[in-house]
Amino acid sequence: MDIAALLASAGINVLLCAVLFSLYSILRKQPSNANVYFGRRLASRRDKHVDLLERFVPSPTWVMKAWETTQDEILDIGGMDAVVFSRMLVFSIRVFTIAAVICTILVLPANYYGRDRIHKDIPFESLEVFTIENVQEGSRLWAHCLALYIITLAACTLLYFEFKNVANLRLVHIIGASAPNPSHFAILVRGIPWSSEESYYDTVKKFFSYYHASAYLSHQMVYKSGTVQKMKDDAELMYKMLGDSLGKTCKPSFSQCCFCGGPTNSFKKISNEIDSINGRTGYTDRHIDGRKKECAAAFVFFKNRYAALMAAQNLQTSNPMLWVTDLAPEPNDVYWTNLCIPYRQLWVRKIATVVASGTFMLVFLIPVTFAQGLTQLDKLEKMFPFLTEILQMKFMSEVVIGYLPSAILVLFLCAVPPVMMLFSAVEGSISRSGRKKSACYKVLYFTIWNVFFVNVFAGSVISQLSVFSSITELPAQLAKAVPAQATYFTTYVLSSGWASLACEIMQLFPLFCNLFQRFVLRSGDDSNDGALSFPYHTEVPRVLLFGFLGFSCSILAPLILPFLLFYFFLAYLVYRNQILNVYVTRYDGGGQYWPIAHNTAVFSLIFAQVIALGVFGLKQSTVASGFTIPLLLGTLLFHQYCRERFLPVFRNTATQVLIDMDKRDERCGRMKDIYNQLHTAYCQFSSDSSKSECFSCHHKESTRVHPPEDLETGKENNNKDMSWPPVHRSS
Repeated sequence: MDIAALLASAGINVLLCAVLFSLYSILRKQPSNANVYFGRRLASRRDKHVDLLERFVPSPTWVMKAWETTQDEILDIGGMDAVVFSRMLVFSIRVFTIAAVICTILVLPANYYGRDRIHKDIPFESLEVFTIENVQEGSRLWAHCLALYIITLAACTLLYFEFKNVANLRLVHIIGASAPNPSHFAILVRGIPWSSEESYYDTVKKFFSYYHASAYLSHQMVYKSGTVQKMKDDAELMYKMLGDSLGKTCKPSFSQCCFCGGPTNSFKKISNEIDSINGRTGYTDRHIDGRKKECAAAFVFFKNRYAALMAAQNLQTSNPMLWVTDLAPEPNDVYWTNLCIPYRQLWVRKIATVVASGTFMLVFLIPVTFAQGLTQLDKLEKMFPFLTEILQMKFMSEVVIGYLPSAILVLFLCAVPPVMMLFSAVEGSISRSGRKKSACYKVLYFTIWNVFFVNVFAGSVISQLSVFSSITELPAQLAKAVPAQATYFTTYVLSSGWASLACEIMQLFPLFCNLFQRFVLRSGDDSNDGALSFPYHTEVPRVLLFGFLGFSCSILAPLILPFLLFYFFLAYLVYRNQILNVYVTRYDGGGQYWPIAHNTAVFSLIFAQVIALGVFGLKQSTVASGFTIPLLLGTLLFHQYCRERFLPVFRNTATQVLIDMDKRDERCGRMKDIYNQLHTAYCQFSSDSSKSECFSCHHKESTRVHPPEDLETGKENNNKDMSWPPVHRSS
């Protein structure tokens, strides 16, 4: 593939992006309901008094708005996760701008004039001429080594300051929040021991009233939910409604009703009499129903943030499988479906998801191998003889070799994020942000493996299993394989990067669904119930994958850097516009995606250095190889320092910060209001009647506290009536 074909492919993508961006600029100014899918913020901001001509003229105002929006506005609208994603793009723009300048000055001339050969005009030159493959053996390669040092130092410096700024911004966001976060006062308790004598509610109350008497406030049980449980509840509700309607028309008697012919509700009198005889009048049907629906999980609320943090971090009993405590997610972030999963099943689920993910990665080798096989024309001509004449055409051969494989791979990769999201849900995440973060990890590993490693080692290397023969030979094998696939990676940036941004700005799938709903189903609902949330599990791995390709190919094939830079600049504008106008933020993950970005960037640097070490060895440049080893060790030390310095801030909130926030709220007199809002914040049912059931079933409190006698089974909590001093709980 030559430069002219690559530029033609890039021109096609630019034209596609321009058309879709113009269409988006036109559509976002329409006052009709056709663009409601863009989100409620866009609908409130558009001008309703523009004239007809202006509506159909493409306008770049959304580009200027996305460019001029400050970080504080992004934080207010999209939360910490949106700011972190924006910082990923800013870091990529900065580091690859430096890499593009350095590689253009030092590496590109060294690659182009690496051999004594007759050069063609630049548009007709093959892309391999600009890679390190064109450098002959015995060269000193000092330019490549110097460029690698500059790129690594620039990347590490930018990573350090970005990590520091994001960590400080996370602390400022926690401290300076206008409304107190209920999750700071709550913990999630799972693995509650089952007792035949009492409900889970009473077991939790006795445990925390005794062992956390000074800080315990109250708790809220988690009830069974899901499709099956909802069907059962609906059936029970329908049965009660029918029973009530029959009870109003039919008087209690021992004879059948003359109208409906069914039995009367006189059995209620008999059951109530039997209950009163047996002394069970205090335990009503509502308590029995509530106990049946309780799960072995609960949200426990404390009087201050520090007590909640200590209870979440400490081991509650000698059996780590019982009374398991974790910090509670935000109320809107709770993934209620997984809270009822028994804690003992979680390790089995995690192993099962790992096995399923690995199997899916192996099965995905089939389409990857098929896409990679399209780059070999001789095999295609043997398999499809009737395509010989078509494949011999220069234009068709360039399209098939350079563009079609990456386009096919992109189509197959569209099925990966939903599958990984399903695996993350089965894994047992207790929060929606945790589920999306777990899916982000899986999609990232999947794409790096299939897009990079499988394509690099496709063919004879994998068939002979030589890649697994010796670890010491891995750098040399990478040095041979990666430069040969530089053309494929460049076209992949065009097909997957630029085209994905054009589809992202238009939201084609939601647009078609919206048009189908309005013009086919004739539904005019303008509610925001179906508003989209930002797909971090899809976009974060894509951005990090392109960064990985940029670091790996920077000194090997510098021509990939301009196309990457254009992608990151365009992505910076597009994603900021989407955060402002399209996606609705329902919960905030607290910027937990930045450690993923940092680890991936450091891994990319180390991987690029390993490849460079192998290339320098193949080119017999001992000086460059010797200087690369200290750089590799220095990068590892830098990574370990950042983990020790900044990573704990993302795992837990500092005690100093929580105590200062507690004292501030006490001085302002806001503690009572916070206590009153905790129960309603963590009610898993939406209706008001269901909310009352959440915390009214067992609200009658006892005056004495009984210490649990058997922490392992919880079956003997009521066997002994030990008189402990009464606990006076203040609200």
